[in-house]
Amino acid sequence: MADKAEGNVSTTGAPKFQPYIKAEQSIPEATMKALVLGSIIAVIFAVANAYLGLKFGMTVSASIPAAVISMGVLRAIYGKTGVTVLENNIVQTIGSAGESLAAGIIFTLPAFFIWAANTEMIAAGYKYDITKMHIFWFALLGGTLGVLLMIPLRKYLVEKEHGNLRFPEGTACAEIIIAGDEGGSRARVIFTSMGVGALYKALMSLGRFWSESPSYNLKGLMKGGVIGMDATPALLGVGYIIGPRVAALMMAGAVIGYLGFSPLLAFIGNQIPGLIIAPGTIPLNEMDPAGLRNSYIKYLGVGAVAFGGFISLTKSLPAIVSSFATGFAQLLHRESGAGQATPRTDRDLPMIVVLAGALIVALGIWLLPGTNLNLLGTVLAVVFGFFFVVVAARIVGIVGSSSSPVSGMTVFTLLITSLILLYFGYTGVEGMISAMSVGAVVCIAVCLSGTISQDLKTGYLLGATPKMQQLTVLLGVLFPSLIIGATFFLLNDAFGFVRTAQHLTPLEAPQANVMATVVQGVIGGNIPWTPILVGAMIGLAVELLGASSLPFAIGMYLPLSLSTPIMLGGLVAWLIRKTTKDEDLYKKREESGILFGSGLVASDALIGVLSAGLIAGIPAYYNYYTQYGSVPNITGETFGAIVSLVLFLGLALMFYVMTRASVKK
Repeated sequence: MADKAEGNVSTTGAPKFQPYIKAEQSIPEATMKALVLGSIIAVIFAVANAYLGLKFGMTVSASIPAAVISMGVLRAIYGKTGVTVLENNIVQTIGSAGESLAAGIIFTLPAFFIWAANTEMIAAGYKYDITKMHIFWFALLGGTLGVLLMIPLRKYLVEKEHGNLRFPEGTACAEIIIAGDEGGSRARVIFTSMGVGALYKALMSLGRFWSESPSYNLKGLMKGGVIGMDATPALLGVGYIIGPRVAALMMAGAVIGYLGFSPLLAFIGNQIPGLIIAPGTIPLNEMDPAGLRNSYIKYLGVGAVAFGGFISLTKSLPAIVSSFATGFAQLLHRESGAGQATPRTDRDLPMIVVLAGALIVALGIWLLPGTNLNLLGTVLAVVFGFFFVVVAARIVGIVGSSSSPVSGMTVFTLLITSLILLYFGYTGVEGMISAMSVGAVVCIAVCLSGTISQDLKTGYLLGATPKMQQLTVLLGVLFPSLIIGATFFLLNDAFGFVRTAQHLTPLEAPQANVMATVVQGVIGGNIPWTPILVGAMIGLAVELLGASSLPFAIGMYLPLSLSTPIMLGGLVAWLIRKTTKDEDLYKKREESGILFGSGLVASDALIGVLSAGLIAGIPAYYNYYTQYGSVPNITGETFGAIVSLVLFLGLALMFYVMTRASVKK
C-alpha cells in the first residue's frame, strides 16, 4: 500500500504515513455485531485447525478468510453502508486468534497424550492426567501472555519499522478490506487476482489435478540434496510483498542447508557405510533428504533462528525500553495532557493494564495444577515468552505467519528449559512434564503474538484504534479456549495420537511428536548440541557479512520447497523494478503488484479453509483426497510434477504481465 502524505510531515522530514481512516475521523469499530461474528469465527477456525493440524501438521491462516466472511455476512445483513472497514477489521482481529490458539496447542499439548500411551513412560512412572480444564488454562494463559507482551512492541515493529517490515498477510488483509470498501480499479486488480489464485489452488489442492509440492532428490555428486517447490499462490504473493532482498536471504539459508550440508552428510555416509550419528537412528548412507533434514539440518536451523532472534531482540531493546518508559511516564502523569493529546490511531492499552495483566497471568501459570511449575518454571515461561514474542513478531513481519518457524522456537525453548531444570534437579518424568508445560505456554504465546502483530499492522494501515484491537483479541482467546479442550478429547477418543489396537490410523500430530522426543532426549542426555551451536555460528557469520541473519536462519530451518516460490515472487518484484525506469510509474506498479500478491495470498487461504471443511466433513472426499497419498489423483507423480512447475511459472509470468499492464504511462 502506498503511503498517503497529504501534507503531513514527520520529524525526520519524510512524508508521514496516513492510514485509510485518519486519526481525526471517528467511525464505528468494536460494535456488538463485530464482536459476536468475530467470536463465532474464532471458535470455528480453532476447531477446524485443531483437526487439520493434528492430521496433516499444518494450519490455515484465518485473518483474510475472517475479513472476507465479515464483509459478506455483515453486508448481507446491514447493507454496504451498514458496516465500516474498522468493524471488518475487528472481526478479522478476533477471528484470527482462534487459528493461532489452536496452532500453539496442537504443537505441544498432544505430547502429554503421547506419553500417557507410551508403555516406557508408564513404566517410568508417568502419572500426569491432563484434563479439559488443564487445556483451557494453558490456552487462556498462554494466549493472553502473547497478546500482552506484544503491546509494548507495537510502536516499534508496526510503526517505526513500517518501511522495513512488510507483514505480508497483514498488508494483504488491509488491501482486501480497502478494495471491498472502495471498489474501482483497486477492487478489480485484487479480486481478479483472487479469482485466478482460487481457480489455480482449487484445481491443484481440491481436485488434485497436479502436484502441489514437486520435488527431486539429487543423485550422483549431489546425492542427499533436494530441489523442490511448494507451488502455492500464497507463497508467490508473499515473495513479491517482502521483496527480492529478504527472499534472497531466505533462499541463501535454504541453499546452505539443503544443497550444502545435506549432500555433505550423504557424502560422509557413502565414505563410511553403516555410520550412525545421533540423533539419527539409521546409517547416513541409507537416509533420504527428508531424513537428513529431520535428524540434522533442522537443528542447524534451530541454532541459527535462536541466534538471529537474539540479534533481533538486541536491536529492538532501545525501542522496547522507550515503549516502557513512555508508558510509565504516562502512568505517573509526567507528560502533560498525555491522554488527551494522543491521536486515536496511537492509543494502546495503558502500561499499568499490561503489567498488571502479565503479573496475573504469571500467577496463573504458577498455580497450574499438576504441571510442577514452581517459581522457576513460571519465570522460565515468562522470560522465554517475552524473548520469542519479540522474535516471532519480527519474523512474521518478514515472511508472514504461515511461514513463521514456531516449532523451531519452541524446540529451542524446550532445549534450554530442560537443561535449566536438569541443573536444578528436575529429572525423569517430573522434569519432562515441567519442561513441556513451559514449552506449551511459550508456544501458544508465540503463536498469538505473531497473529496480533499482523492484525495490528492491518489496523495501522486501515486507521484502527490499537487499544480496541488489543482488547477485542482477548475475546478471540477466551471463547476458543472454552471449547478447545473438549475438541482435543473428542479427537483423541475418535482417532488417538498413537497407533494402538484401538486406533490403527491415529492423527499424526507431527510437531507434538517432535516436541515429546526433544524433551525425552534432553532429559535422557542425548540431544545433539553440536549442530545447534554450529547453526548459531553460521548466523554469526552472516551478521559479520553485513546481512540480516534472521531471514537467512528462517530459510535454513524451513524446507527448501518454501523458499523457492518465495524467491520466485521476489524475482517478479525485481523484474518490475528493473523494467520500469520512471519512478512515479514504478511506485504505482509496485502498489498494483502488492494488490495482486495480496489477492493470491487471500485466495490460497480461502481455498485452504474450504479444503479443511471438505476433508473433515465429507468422508467420500476425504477418501478421494488421500487415495494416492502425495501423488496427484489425475496426472500421476511424474507428469503431475512437470505440469505443476509449468503452470506455476505461468502464474508467475501472469503476475508480472498483469502488474505491468495494470498501470501504463
